[in-house]
Amino acid sequence: MTPSLPTSLDRAGIEAAIPHRDPFLLVDAIDAIEEEAIEGRWTPRADAFWFAGHYPGEPVTPGVLLTEHALQTAAVLVSLRLAGFGEEDGIPVLSKLGGGRFRRIVRPGEEVSTRVEVTERVGPAWFMKAKLRCDGQRVAELEFVLTATAAAARAAE
Repeated sequence: MTPSLPTSLDRAGIEAAIPHRDPFLLVDAIDAIEEEAIEGRWTPRADAFWFAGHYPGEPVTPGVLLTEHALQTAAVLVSLRLAGFGEEDGIPVLSKLGGGRFRRIVRPGEEVSTRVEVTERVGPAWFMKAKLRCDGQRVAELEFVLTATAAAARAAE
């Protein structure tokens, strides 16, 4: 049975759910949590170190960080559904990425809203899809699989 899910999370709740921390925690808030979906937000700060080199004078949030934001949002849902990542589970890691499409640039200070849905669960693998939006416009769509490290190791035995 799935534990009772909260309806939203602030930064402290996110940190309680997943192991990511600054400067690599890329989820500011969770606005909605359902059994098979979650909605999160992230605003890339203008002083983030990567903007100095990506690109000087024309800062753009790297697509890989937008992807990581979606994966972290998904990891929060997996953690909540499992009632946390215990030692027997390990930490959530990306085991497959596909179907990615980037449609819009995200600038420093723009808020990204992300909805992640579970499409299938097979053993320790969570198949998911994410849609990222900014100012009402599509930013990206991704399909991926998250797996808890210890559970994946057991499945490979």
